[in-house]
Amino acid sequence: MVGYKVGCTSHAIRSQFGITEPISGRLFAPHVQTEGVPIDWRAYANCAIEPEMVFTMGCDLFGSDFSDQELIEAIDYVSPGIELHNYKFWHQPPNLQELICSGGIHAGLIVGNRKVSADALNFKHEAFSVYQDKKLITSAPASEIMGGPLESLRWLVNSLSSSGEGLKSGSMVIPGSPTELIAIDHDSEIQVVIENLGQVSATFRS
Repeated sequence: MVGYKVGCTSHAIRSQFGITEPISGRLFAPHVQTEGVPIDWRAYANCAIEPEMVFTMGCDLFGSDFSDQELIEAIDYVSPGIELHNYKFWHQPPNLQELICSGGIHAGLIVGNRKVSADALNFKHEAFSVYQDKKLITSAPASEIMGGPLESLRWLVNSLSSSGEGLKSGSMVIPGSPTELIAIDHDSEIQVVIENLGQVSATFRS
């Protein structure tokens, strides 16, 4: 295990799935890759993506109710990312139990090459944009992630603390997406651009 994800953090995603609260899941090394490797979208069950910030923690974080500044100081660096999903539900409508069991329908994570200091970002206002074949598909501000990605990180740390756990130095955390899931159902180029953080791209081929 290399870290955690927080899912269902935005109104767009909760409306899409019909739920009212966030969830968390675990990230595993075989499912994490750097950008530049072509993705076979047919290898997934209804492939879909989300734009993500990727936090890499610079120190252990055990406890609860940390301030924004304490959270920022605990982050070593931030990278742009693309989360991959198996956008498939066995039960309709989607329910919280299935989302938890599937790790938030998580199927993988593409991490961009840029590494930006957390101090350089305005976490509540950075704009996320997703392009498919150079056409803008969707965009939203970071504030849609539970009021900001730091709120999501704080929720995760508090949740882990309630079970006697915490984040370890080197752990990765993806705090959630401000946009809805975007289906990938044909060969295409996806580009995620996050203001002041940079971009990450993925080539989807069958």
